[in-house]
Amino acid sequence: MSEMEDYERAGLLAGVAGVAALGGRAAIGAARNAARKSVVGRPDPYHGIDLTAMYDLPASTVTTDDGLELAVRTLDLGNVAHGEAPELTIVFVHGFSLRMASWHFQWQQLAREWPDRNYRLVFYDHRGHGHSDAAPAETCTIAQLADDAAAVLRSTAPTGHVVLVGHSMGGMTLMGLARRHPALFSAEGRVAGVALVATAARGLTEAGLGEGLQNPIVDAFRLSVRRAPRLVQAGRGITRSALEPVLVAASFGPTFFSPALGRAVEKMIQNTPIETIVNFLHALEIHDESTALPVLAQVPSTVVCGDKDRLTPLPNSVRMYSQLGTDSRLVVIKGAGHMVQMEEPEIVSDAIVDLVDRARVALPRPRRRWWNRKRA
Repeated sequence: MSEMEDYERAGLLAGVAGVAALGGRAAIGAARNAARKSVVGRPDPYHGIDLTAMYDLPASTVTTDDGLELAVRTLDLGNVAHGEAPELTIVFVHGFSLRMASWHFQWQQLAREWPDRNYRLVFYDHRGHGHSDAAPAETCTIAQLADDAAAVLRSTAPTGHVVLVGHSMGGMTLMGLARRHPALFSAEGRVAGVALVATAARGLTEAGLGEGLQNPIVDAFRLSVRRAPRLVQAGRGITRSALEPVLVAASFGPTFFSPALGRAVEKMIQNTPIETIVNFLHALEIHDESTALPVLAQVPSTVVCGDKDRLTPLPNSVRMYSQLGTDSRLVVIKGAGHMVQMEEPEIVSDAIVDLVDRARVALPRPRRRWWNRKRA
């Protein structure tokens, strides 16, 4: 083995050791929570849940600017299902190491809420996640995800207004979209509203479990992933055992109880390629889209966060809300963790309904044709 390979192996092992320490600490906390919540005979409110049902919705793909294929699922409501153009398109953008199925409850509740509204609901998997194409390492950036979101809008909502809903890294994607494509959010733009769910404009490594990412040992691990992929491939098992407890432990609040839903989220994380997880860690570390907030402030918005979110803690949401203008609302959900849209789905769905209603009111009224105007 060459001296360089020895160096890379040392970096990989050091990185794994550092992340394993984080994972072990998170796993211990998760185990304590599970023990505290276990009650003999307590029914699981989500027993038998099937999050894969979303993939039964009408399927399509969107080709990104660099040629990747993103998996898309669309649900047309009201008369849109019969060929009419949608009055409004609502696009849902999922979070880090997850997939579109994380919006399972919103899809179902909003379909019930809006049976007669001419709305289109759009869900898609980020590059490197779910059913979408694998993401080359150099494309694992928030800027690239923002351009992917723009491609999804062009393809699934070529005309009309849109409301954007982003969770975690999905919210960061929407901030990136505002920074890179600000015209979409202008008075003449097509974006009518934005919901930011359990996310942050910056400072992910300054608080919560994200603090553990700001670590030179983890940097060495990431370097090994990019420069010595064979070593990473050989250590996939230990890498997963180190990283996944951090993500799983951060998913729910301390009193939430649903083994079935916990397993479903864990499965989403497990099915995300380890290369995707590690390569996007750097994007989360350096994330700072603070300059996007004045752009987002031009449209109605909603900020949602659980007060027990350990990955993107509540102060991040309060900070964003304070910069989003007068037509913004902050929804703080007591006891909820990072997967707030699954832990308290009705509250999050209701917040989206409220945002859509405000967005519709704020939309410019259609211009009347001169021949329909009443003569003085």
